[in-house]
Amino acid sequence: QVQLVESGGGLVQAGGSLRLSCAVSTRTFSSYTMGWFRQAPGKEREFVAAIRWNTGNTYYVDSVKGRFTISRDNAKNTLYLQMNSLEPEDTAVYYCAAAAYLLIARISTHSYYDYWGQGTQVTVSS
Repeated sequence: QVQLVESGGGLVQAGGSLRLSCAVSTRTFSSYTMGWFRQAPGKEREFVAAIRWNTGNTYYVDSVKGRFTISRDNAKNTLYLQMNSLEPEDTAVYYCAAAAYLLIARISTHSYYDYWGQGTQVTVSS
């Protein structure tokens, strides 16, 4: 069983930064495509970013391009999301997720991810 634990959320003013971390308990972390999703109250879960297990290629939703950076440290079994220039619209619960051998075409679809963390709240005040 793969367990994911997010940390790093909090309250920040608009324009500020946060770095989310996701610790993953598995010996095969490097073989998983990892993603970040978010869910605001009353809204569906939304894809934010992903990083492929084999190429390290990264993918972002348009609204965060140029502001957020996803990265991974395979030696530490940890996934990161650096969030800069935060906006009130970024307020949500952020989840990390892991998927084995995920096709690029499915990388932004939450139902194809196999394991999920419990989420961490990010609140951006205006």
